[in-house]
Amino acid sequence: MLSFGVRGLAAWAPGVEGEAAWRSWSKAPFALPAEGAPDVPFLPALLRRRCSPLSKTMLQVAWAACPESERASVRAVFSSRHGENRESMAHFEQLVAGQPLSPTRFTHTVHNAQASIFSIATGNRCASSAIAGERDGFGAGILEALGHLQREPSRPTLLVVGDVPAADFCRDLTGEPAATFAVALLLAAGDAASQPAGSTARRVGYELLTAEAPGAPAERPAALEFVRWWSGDAPVLELQGPRARHRFTRLS
Repeated sequence: MLSFGVRGLAAWAPGVEGEAAWRSWSKAPFALPAEGAPDVPFLPALLRRRCSPLSKTMLQVAWAACPESERASVRAVFSSRHGENRESMAHFEQLVAGQPLSPTRFTHTVHNAQASIFSIATGNRCASSAIAGERDGFGAGILEALGHLQREPSRPTLLVVGDVPAADFCRDLTGEPAATFAVALLLAAGDAASQPAGSTARRVGYELLTAEAPGAPAERPAALEFVRWWSGDAPVLELQGPRARHRFTRLS
């Protein structure tokens, strides 16, 4: 079993904002709205204008989970199943119609757009990753973040997982309810000696297990199931992905 510390956790969805709102949602989950984006007033106006709804949503939780004093020095992992799918589809439609492409809008279509804006806004030049794990984006993000912690245990890693609904053209192919959400975890190496002075990190054990059978589409994203577990008192959470199971255990 691997272990890591969670020093910060934040989540955002339209109409579900703040720790108290997420505790209430965790006790009685309901379908999240498909559309909406936070205001992100902490970003300079020039960067705000470059942000898509997905970028705003993911950066909102990144700021909330990571203290200002550490934003320029953390490693970062951004994970999204669809990424800027809707922006890309708009470009394809313009190409088919023979229309010129917008250079400004093109910047939204790359999968590392959120990692890039985070780096620019915070002055962070540390290593970062942008991954697409299909339906296993949260589990893949955890594995990627643990790899960063293994590489540099003294430096925390910020994991941000989020999505907005896929473009209408392919939404029926995803097998999931349309929703806008993002979750961020500030992770630290499991060794207590590597934690900063005064850290209140809660330690979590992690195991990657072989999938017992191909996983059916989940009722809600795995990152939100982790938020529910985090807000409750169950000792273990097991998430079934399409190819693997991810087991989390509360450690004393």
